[in-house]
Amino acid sequence: MSAADKALRDDEANALFDGLEGLPGLILAVSGGPDSTALLLVAARWAENLKTRHKQRAPKLLAVTIDHGLRPQAAAEALAVKRLARRLGVPHRTLRWRGKKPATGLPEAARYARYGLLAQAAARAGYGHILTAHTLDDQAETVLFRLSRGSGLSGLAGMARASRLPVGAGDIVLLRPFLTVAKARLIATLEAAGIDFSDDPSNRDPRFTRARLRALMPALAREGLDAGGLARLSARARRADATVEFAVDAARAALAPGPWRARGPIVFATEAFGRLPAEVALRLLGRAIDHVGDEGPVELAKLESLYAASSQARAPLRRTLAGALVTLKADRLTVERAPARRRR
Repeated sequence: MSAADKALRDDEANALFDGLEGLPGLILAVSGGPDSTALLLVAARWAENLKTRHKQRAPKLLAVTIDHGLRPQAAAEALAVKRLARRLGVPHRTLRWRGKKPATGLPEAARYARYGLLAQAAARAGYGHILTAHTLDDQAETVLFRLSRGSGLSGLAGMARASRLPVGAGDIVLLRPFLTVAKARLIATLEAAGIDFSDDPSNRDPRFTRARLRALMPALAREGLDAGGLARLSARARRADATVEFAVDAARAALAPGPWRARGPIVFATEAFGRLPAEVALRLLGRAIDHVGDEGPVELAKLESLYAASSQARAPLRRTLAGALVTLKADRLTVERAPARRRR
């Protein structure tokens, strides 16, 4: 099958952006790799199609490239994106991640830096939406990565098409229009259009977990665990996760109705809390800790340990977790802000 046959058809590509027509503008995260270059191309075509064929106002587009300062080729790649964006009639900006880079956890640190810089670009432009080029293959890798880490149901749900930006960025929404599209089809779309793209060797660097898992994908596919299968698992986990969250909402309304104060206390009747299904009780406790604590999201394993202790122990029990103090007594379980730690 030729690249033209594999390439996204115009109707398929346009459908990926359904519902975005009325937005004032969109930030396109474009690194210069095949997926994000395809995002730039397809988004530009979609916007032009709105204006010329449908006589609709299209959202303004702004392509943003993040130079992490980790590879000497990054500057040239950003320049290539700028030139392509100019050809397509899309404004472009390059933003640089400055400062000292961590010795460990580099991929995660780079990810958060990238989202932070994209959020800054969105805020300056006055846009509320950022588009990334995560593909079906990326979804599969995410599920596999989280499976290897022992994630719960929420983790196995993978990435959502729309979510809040995972950094402090107000109401900015992260959109992933290509989440159901295979990477091969995006490459074919670029080849059919005669557009080059860059190759980041760090995507194959065995020092990084995702690169090692990516190398396993062909072997897993031969056993039936291909990208489509992992994406199906993600969709089913997301459906089940939504059902559990519905039950948690109901439990919260029954056990601790009304607004929760920023520092607590949040109080649950011990007997009623103990009757909840374990997953519902675990998540309700986690919500309370996240609400009143001041040390960031609670880790699932630590939350599970605390819940197990509260389920098995006889009152009283007193534990701190993620900046919250959890106290169990015979008649109530209380979650409130933990006292400030004394400096030594």
